[in-house]
Amino acid sequence: MSDNILASNSVAARRLARKWSQADLAQRAGISRAAVSAIEGERLSPSVATALALATVFECSVEELFQRGGVNPPSPVEPAWAWLPRGESCRYWEAEIGRRRRLYPVEAVALNPLPHDGIWRDGVLREGAPAGPETTLIMATCDPAAGLLAAEYARASGFRLLVFPRGGRVALELLKQRLVHVAGLHYSTPETPDRNAETVRASLGGEGRLLRLAQWESGIALATDNHSRSTEAVARRPLHWAAREPGSAARECLDGLPGQRPFAGREVDGHAAVAEAVRAGWAEAGVCVRFSAAEAGLNFLPVRTETMDLGFHAAHQHDPRLLALVRLLRTRAYRQRISELPGYDGRETGEMLTL
Repeated sequence: MSDNILASNSVAARRLARKWSQADLAQRAGISRAAVSAIEGERLSPSVATALALATVFECSVEELFQRGGVNPPSPVEPAWAWLPRGESCRYWEAEIGRRRRLYPVEAVALNPLPHDGIWRDGVLREGAPAGPETTLIMATCDPAAGLLAAEYARASGFRLLVFPRGGRVALELLKQRLVHVAGLHYSTPETPDRNAETVRASLGGEGRLLRLAQWESGIALATDNHSRSTEAVARRPLHWAAREPGSAARECLDGLPGQRPFAGREVDGHAAVAEAVRAGWAEAGVCVRFSAAEAGLNFLPVRTETMDLGFHAAHQHDPRLLALVRLLRTRAYRQRISELPGYDGRETGEMLTL
């Protein structure tokens, strides 16, 4: 089954037969009313999860609900959501990936201090002054310094880099679905130097490529009044932790601490969120990169060195936007700048890796 399924008016017909409003259907299927409106109006192709949810509500198969017969496919230039908005309205950015235009709900404005391209409201797209889908590069990564990269990229290339904070597994899945151009992952360590390559190869096969971003220190962020000097001693204490999601490299690091007790605490999104939770006082410790701990003014116990690589599809290796990123990473000035960040090492930045 493809990631997106062409919708027909069968959704509207079945809803009206049950005398449901669009809001009723949205509540039963666990999606927004705006998404129901867009699907019925064939302005949005539902994801597999959404299609299954709607089919379950109507007690039929996905194939019965989304018939292709008699339905005209959308125009190749008609944009589709990369992922559904969370609410009835949102601002969005637009980008082109593989000759298809995608809409991205605005998020992480601190990383992306850029004007939006339009507004989605009540199932209708209202375009503003888009920066140009073909000049926008989309990156999914948990790198807390990605905002610096985006600023340098825009200055050096004239293109636009939008950064969506995602853990490595989620970022790679978005790359596999061709919803982003570049995905960051940092599972490789000196003990397992090929894990990034193996992970990309397992997901993309021979179509995957890797570009070295940097190496960094990952470790335990502690409050300023905690002067522990041993990771083992910290791990054995009954602390309240701020942790990343299971499957992330930071969570692997936490779960692998010597003598670590069963996890007790709360899951948060991103290295900066881990550091902020400790700084705010509702967590006593958390695993993040040194840069985030330093930004929050916390003490830091290094645990391991990780390699952050950027995965992308071979089909995009000659894309001018990606070539501009490679050129930037290979400049002496950028390598020096990234190496000046706490915990970062940019000596291999810009190297292309084979799988």
